[in-house]
Amino acid sequence: MHDIKPIRENPAGFDAALARRGLAPLSPQILALDAARRETLTSAQAIQTERNQLSKEIGQRKAKGEDASDILAAVAKSKDAQAAAEAKAAQEQAALDSMLATIPNLPADDVPVGKDETENVERHKQGEPASFAFKAKEHGDLGVALGMMDFEKAAKISGARFVVLSGQLARLERALGQFMLDLQTGENGYREVRPPVLVRDHALFGTGQLPKFADDLFKTSADLWLIPTAEVPLTNLVRETILDEAALPMRVTALTPCFRAEAGAAGKDTTGMIRQHQFDKVELVSITTPEQSEAEHERMLGCAEEVLKRLGLPYRVITLCTGDMGFSARKTYDIEVWLPGQNRYREISSCSNCGDFQARRMDARFKAKGEKGTRFVHTLNGSGLAVGRTLIAVMENYQDADGNIRVPEALKPYMGGIDIITAAS
Repeated sequence: MHDIKPIRENPAGFDAALARRGLAPLSPQILALDAARRETLTSAQAIQTERNQLSKEIGQRKAKGEDASDILAAVAKSKDAQAAAEAKAAQEQAALDSMLATIPNLPADDVPVGKDETENVERHKQGEPASFAFKAKEHGDLGVALGMMDFEKAAKISGARFVVLSGQLARLERALGQFMLDLQTGENGYREVRPPVLVRDHALFGTGQLPKFADDLFKTSADLWLIPTAEVPLTNLVRETILDEAALPMRVTALTPCFRAEAGAAGKDTTGMIRQHQFDKVELVSITTPEQSEAEHERMLGCAEEVLKRLGLPYRVITLCTGDMGFSARKTYDIEVWLPGQNRYREISSCSNCGDFQARRMDARFKAKGEKGTRFVHTLNGSGLAVGRTLIAVMENYQDADGNIRVPEALKPYMGGIDIITAAS
């Protein structure tokens, strides 16, 4: 959510920031709505002032025993006029708020300018893609051949973009989620949370999914929404609160199912597990002061990277350009893992600094020691990681010529002594 004050003070700067996102200038429309609202409020206040004066005259006439019926009629008329003006101002405020709510966050100054994902900037790489003495298979072919990944049964039950995992592949996915949670809570200082996966409208508004992206979500008949990511409930833990600066940064994590309609993904990744309606993810969320947020963003990226390092998976980190960033982000790093079956890097994590954009929508503040007022917190979120996509990466990078899957060393303690997954296991 955007604050109207800086837009009033520097409309050209606001429009210039929008232009970096590839958007047309919006300050003229915003300021026109704001000016109309302020003019209406001024009119309502003038009516109130006039009525106060009339009320004094009523008292003076009554004290003199004079007739005040004409003034009483004027006061009644004045009340109606003020009510009409206040109703109009409320409508204008709603129109202004609605417009501001659909405008994305402004990019940080160091975010590269670009129109789409082709202009993202590689930051660094970790590890070298392995060379195979055989043609590497994609995860879907591997999983089906093992008899542990079934898309046909899932389609009979739920339709497209679902999968049934069984046997040791199901266990391997469970092991990955547990490993990620243990790493983030045991070593990286995140507190584990078990949040609801059904949320109200205002929770999704707070993190920026509503009102603009309703088509990407699943809604129940009880007017609750299935979460697209645990970012939603975790970030909303601080909605409408005033935190003590000493409690920041606040770091929380959760392993939850996530649900996405994938409305804009028609024709993309229609086979395999890359783009599913339901998947598990370990989410990282940090709540910080403005002064801490940039350093916290770097720290969060490192926490997500560590998962891939421990699993021995090659990856690269890219900085998203202005045209590829999400709605609520002011700066985003994506981690892309190497998939030998596809012979390409694919996204497995996004780590975003949202500044105070979400905090304004949630009214989440903090009070600094020695300061009288409060300020909005900064919120950050990141995948630490998407469990299904990590399973894909393990399968493709740890396959052998016979289609078996070796278990990474970091996961062996979670696999009950299983070193290799075969069709017979």
